[in-house]
Amino acid sequence: MVRTRILGIDPGSRLTGYGIVESDGHRSVHILNGCVRAGSGPLPERLGIIYGELEAIVAEYGPGELAVEAVFVARNASAALKLGHARGAAICAGVGHGLPVSEYSARLVKQALVGSGSADKVQVRHMVSRLLSVDENLQEDAADALAVALCHAHTRATLARYRIARLHR
Repeated sequence: MVRTRILGIDPGSRLTGYGIVESDGHRSVHILNGCVRAGSGPLPERLGIIYGELEAIVAEYGPGELAVEAVFVARNASAALKLGHARGAAICAGVGHGLPVSEYSARLVKQALVGSGSADKVQVRHMVSRLLSVDENLQEDAADALAVALCHAHTRATLARYRIARLHR
């Protein structure tokens, strides 16, 4: 399988994590991680910051695919809507560069990396550090974004193998 750069996004209206890995489906290499700090101003301004910073990252690092965590709606509908707006700004930054977008639930990401959909953030951060050989103390949101990228790397490789197997039946 061809090596592909994947931009993973952990969206938030105040803090959006991002992480880029390069993967062939078997091995993944850490390229970049960090957080877009949108602050606490009006929502439209925060969305503009998220879009602008992620668009610049896409332009500079040239990922080929975008993977984003899906919105989870619990009790607070207002927070879910703001999170949805932040996801939209992040997705638009990638789609504007022609990136295909894949979405993964937090539970699926945890299952793919830790083996349990109910894993906590410490376990996810630990596995991301181990899988990518990253010694730095990863920020929580950046680690989550790298986890989304890794989940996509593993999932896309499995789907590609499945498509090949179906062709050879």
